[in-house]
Amino acid sequence: MLLALGLLSQGLLGSQAAFAAADCKSYPKEEWASEDTLKEALEAEGYTIKKFKIDGNCYEIYGRNKEGKKVEIYFDMKTLAIVKAIGLKD
Repeated sequence: MLLALGLLSQGLLGSQAAFAAADCKSYPKEEWASEDTLKEALEAEGYTIKKFKIDGNCYEIYGRNKEGKKVEIYFDMKTLAIVKAIGLKD
């Protein structure tokens, strides 16, 4: 997870089309990672979370990265790996 967050914070992940759905694997709820764990890791990396939700089989956040740019990011609910990241226009 930290590698994925590091790559994201460095801007190495490119923007993707907003209309393409994130394809997250389905897990039983007891296997989901804690929402708080993800929130704390993102905030430690300098992210500001405006909205955090469950979207299908993904955790999804809307917020700003440490550079202040708007982002939409989908995470695997078990591993917290980034499944899809979108840079949004301000």
